[in-house]
Formats: sequence, C-alpha cells, structure tokens
Amino acid sequence: MRIAVTGRNGQVVRALLERAPMGATVVTLARPEVDLLDPAAVSTAIAAVRPDAVINAAAFTAVDLAETEREQAMRINAAGAGAVAAAATAIGVPVVQLSTDYVFDGGLDRPYREDDAPAPLGVYGASKLAGERAVAAASPEHAILRTSWVYSPFGTNFVRTMLALAASRDEVAVVRDQHGAPTSALDIADGVFSVVRNLLTRPEDVALRGVFHMTGGGETNWAGFAAAIFAASAAVGGPSARVRPIPTSDYPTPARRPANSRLDNTRLAARHGVRLPDWTVSLTPCVARLVAETARSSNGVST
Repeated sequence: MRIAVTGRNGQVVRALLERAPMGATVVTLARPEVDLLDPAAVSTAIAAVRPDAVINAAAFTAVDLAETEREQAMRINAAGAGAVAAAATAIGVPVVQLSTDYVFDGGLDRPYREDDAPAPLGVYGASKLAGERAVAAASPEHAILRTSWVYSPFGTNFVRTMLALAASRDEVAVVRDQHGAPTSALDIADGVFSVVRNLLTRPEDVALRGVFHMTGGGETNWAGFAAAIFAASAAVGGPSARVRPIPTSDYPTPARRPANSRLDNTRLAARHGVRLPDWTVSLTPCVARLVAETARSSNGVST
C-alpha cells in the first residue's frame, strides 16, 4: 500500500509516518516542493507518487489568525483540498480528507451527527466546511473524517502548552464551558489507515464513502482535560499545577469556539469498524512521552 499524504510537519502527518502499518509506504508532499495553492503542481506531484490512496492532512489550522487571513485560509482549506481530491480522481484513487468539529456552532445539547446542519462560527470552520464540499464535488471516492481537540507528542498543542505552563506556575486558568473529546493524533492515524484499507479492499461499498466523525471516546471540558494532563504528568514525575476553571467570557479570543464540540462516532464504527480509544487511555502515554522528552532535553540529550 502506497499512500500520498499532503503536509509534512503537522501532528497528524507525523503520526501517520510513525504509525504506518507494515507494508505501507507513506510519501509526504509539502511546500516548497508542493504548494496547495498551485493545483497543477499538486496534480503533478500526486501522480508522480503513484499512490493507492491520498490523504489530505495539510491545512491552515491557526484558528484565530484565520479571522484576519480569510483569503489564505480559504485558498488552502477549501480550494487546496479540492485540488488534492481532483488529483486523486485523475489517477483513479480514493481520497481521505481530515476535517473538524468547528464546522458546527456548538448549539446542540447532544453530540453532533453527520447529518446535522453545519453552521461554523468563524473563518477556520467555514474554510474547512468549504473544503469538505470541494472534496465531495471533486471525488466520488472520498471519506471525510471530522475530528476534534487534537493532541500528540508532536508540535504545538494543548497538552504541550499545559505542561510548559505547569513548569513555571502553580495555577493555570482554563475554560470550563466548552465541551468535547480530546483526540490523539496517533489514534487518528490508526483510524485513517483502517479507513484507507477499507476503501481499497471494498471499493464497491458506497457506505464507506461520505462524511464520518472520528474522535476519542468519552468527553470532557478544557479544564477537565488540563486536570487530567497534570495528573498524568505528576504520576511520572513531571510538572503539575492547580486548575482554576473559568468561563469562556474570561478568556476572549478573536475566533469564537463552539461550546459543544462533541461528535457522535456511531456511523464510523458501524460502517468502517473503527472506534478510537477513550481519550483518557491515550492521554497517559502521550504525557509520559513528553515529560521524558523534556527531561532528556534538560540533560542535553538530543531527541
């Protein structure tokens, strides 16, 4: 199995590289060699890889910055996603598109299903929704996977930020009234590979195509997530801090966040046989890995 993946340094891309199953080859395509803003270059690069499937993991993910850089976010997350899907269609292979809980406004009092009407609150969510639609229009063989609250041992994310804050202060204020499911990028990678395998081995099964929700099991709020991070860190001798829960109104940001980011994963389990682990299960090894990495760096050991 040979898979072309757009992006190179993002959390999910790095997780895909780390969790690639035996016999699979993952080829990353990213700037400067490949620019999502250049559809012709995207098509040429993907065709040159000769992949069995394409995963679009590249995106403009700076949620707040998107509010002032709308055109760039739309070009990358919408037009770019459409170009990737069109390139996959041109060579006759399926495409998996990664999307987000931010396509919803968070107004429901239950987990969102795939057939609930999207209503993004900000530019980032709107650009990802436009990307979903561009992918669906460009490729009949697509699976769009919406996830949420992604964390990993790689790059910048909430877990790493909390650990860094705990190393320098005794108390951290964290929002308590936004609810969702933290999702490990490593679990996402495992789920994506399962979806790709299904698309390749059962190409006639139309139920495998379309939009699916794929998040960690369970739910929490940001303050609860932070408390779990600190507990896991303390258990392995890492930094810890008290959590002071605060309302969203006390932590204003340029982009509004949905109060309810919970997604219903039933369809993914029923059609693809994929269900990610509970978020608390995957958090513990991630925190331990980051604490150990920090310790090695402090001792002058390269990681």
